[in-house]
Amino acid sequence: MKIQAVKFFEKGFSTQSFAFGGEEGPESFDNSVLYRSSLQNYVIDTGDEVILVDTGVPKESPETAPNYEMGIYTGRRITDYVSALKDLGYDPEDVSKILVTHKHEDHSGEIRSFPNAKVYISPEDADALGLEGDNIIRVEYTDGAYYNFEASLKIAEGIHFLPAKGHTLGNSIVIAEDDGLFYMIHGDLTYTDEAMYENKLSVVYEDIGLARETMDKVREFIKDHPTVYLSTHTPLGHENLEAKRVMDLDNPPETIAIDYEIEEKESTGKYVCSICGYVYDPEIGDEEHGIPAGTPFEDLPDDWKCPRCRQDKDKFNKA
Repeated sequence: MKIQAVKFFEKGFSTQSFAFGGEEGPESFDNSVLYRSSLQNYVIDTGDEVILVDTGVPKESPETAPNYEMGIYTGRRITDYVSALKDLGYDPEDVSKILVTHKHEDHSGEIRSFPNAKVYISPEDADALGLEGDNIIRVEYTDGAYYNFEASLKIAEGIHFLPAKGHTLGNSIVIAEDDGLFYMIHGDLTYTDEAMYENKLSVVYEDIGLARETMDKVREFIKDHPTVYLSTHTPLGHENLEAKRVMDLDNPPETIAIDYEIEEKESTGKYVCSICGYVYDPEIGDEEHGIPAGTPFEDLPDDWKCPRCRQDKDKFNKA
């Protein structure tokens, strides 16, 4: 089995308030403490088939214009998702299965580029995305318990799809076993590994109670099994993979400081949801929710929410 990171954004940051503030509130943490951020998904080559875990952002999605008031800045685009996958030696027609951890656009954005692949996704998030067709597998986790997880679905030998609700109501994680190690591809259970070491939830969740249950279950698993923790939104994800670094919750490593400059970009007037990737375009507005075309983002009501993921207005960044 070979697992590789599909890298397409780099040199961003997330704040401690964003990454740690789910339960105690962001005001309980230091917004000036920054962690390195990036964006990558993963591909598993079993030797018999090629399996993707998540599919990046849509190619046409705009980058965000960074400022230090935002909770997370993904960074600068390296390339688009499909091109990054091709750089690893895989074409879309090589892919047989896609495992979608959750519905957000930075995990599901290029499903469309793999029409021949079976797409495994929870029923809740399949409904949210409006996914239909013979290739959509609405996962029911029918293979019984997997260690301390009560339910699972075996995708291939050594690869298991597990319910991990909270971040979204249909959130899932993937564990791939290889050579005595457990590679946990968790989507957005945490946005930086420091949050897992400190047992903190991010501010992004659909059910905080379920998110806490999932966190406790994952921490128990990590304590009992040699786990390589593969994150989406920090370069620690691909660094852990390359080093086969096992997470030891009792001995957190020293945080690696940001050693790069954050590139300034000119904003376009559009705004991007930092959670799901929805783009608010003032020229279009949001007529479904009573916002006419021509309404600048700054003039939206304070209680306006993202039409796609229902996060608050303050989760949007300038495009």
